[in-house]
Amino acid sequence: MTIVAVYVDDILVTGSNIDDIIILKQHLHSTFGIKDLGNLHYFLGFEVTHLPQSISLSERKFTQDLLADTGFATAKSVATPLPLHCKLSLDEGDLLQDPSHYRSIVGKLNFSTHSRPDLSYTVQTLSQFLQSLRTSHMMALEHTLRYLKGTTGQGILLKADGPLVLKAFSGSDWASCLITRRSVTGYMILLGSSPISWKSKKQPTVSKSSAEAEYRAMSQAAGEVTWLVRLLSELGVSQSQPVTLHCDNQSALQIAKNHVFHERTKHIDLDCHFTREKVLEGLLQLAYLPTSLQLAYILTKVLPSHQHNELLSKLGMLDHSVSPPSQLEGGC
Repeated sequence: MTIVAVYVDDILVTGSNIDDIIILKQHLHSTFGIKDLGNLHYFLGFEVTHLPQSISLSERKFTQDLLADTGFATAKSVATPLPLHCKLSLDEGDLLQDPSHYRSIVGKLNFSTHSRPDLSYTVQTLSQFLQSLRTSHMMALEHTLRYLKGTTGQGILLKADGPLVLKAFSGSDWASCLITRRSVTGYMILLGSSPISWKSKKQPTVSKSSAEAEYRAMSQAAGEVTWLVRLLSELGVSQSQPVTLHCDNQSALQIAKNHVFHERTKHIDLDCHFTREKVLEGLLQLAYLPTSLQLAYILTKVLPSHQHNELLSKLGMLDHSVSPPSQLEGGC
């Protein structure tokens, strides 16, 4: 098998047979005229480091350039992406005179989330106020830049050890938005022990209970697992057993196992039907996971520094090239 990934005029080629790869590159060169840059080290802002049993993927240069452009290259670092207990509102603080600076930085941070799940919740939070920006929002963004200062080389680690089976984690923060009272969905999907897909997103409707919010999160994770299983199958990585979806809400798990819908769950029956259908197909199996071990919670809320770092460690995202950030957490 030979796999080619194309983005405009940038091309990645990999495969299981080096001779086939050489033949393909020769054909591309004779047809289009290409420049072979050798082994992958840098691609679309991503820095790739080849280790004995793994590959690290980071955006160190991109982050350093962002800090230099914003004047935070020498700023004091902090331990969390947002201040602990940070709750931003629409009308707190004065309106910014030039909102374009804020919008530009948030847009760049959004690109960083492709290799840094620890920024996903922060970016979706800061992105909610782009139309009416105030000084409180800018203060929160500056806190995020200080967090980047202490974690410039942080990224994901793609490991080659262990069986290549999918594991999914879903969670939600019920009614966490003070403006709309909508919940935040977060899911994290691992291939083996490596994170390959994650999302932090505010739910489209208000959930009337924590179980309902959790079930909506499970449905989102189930949809992503369905797509990933098909993609991996095309790449020759088949899943011989059901994908385990971990959830820390017993009520949501009981709803998934209960085959009788009643009045209290009628309003979420689409999410119930979809998740249950994937369980019955044998694609998913549901499992309870204690809250302390829920990896998806880094995508739903601001965590204390010790819990934040612990989850990053479990995801294989420790950055050993910089000194530990300070324990300044604060509030806003």
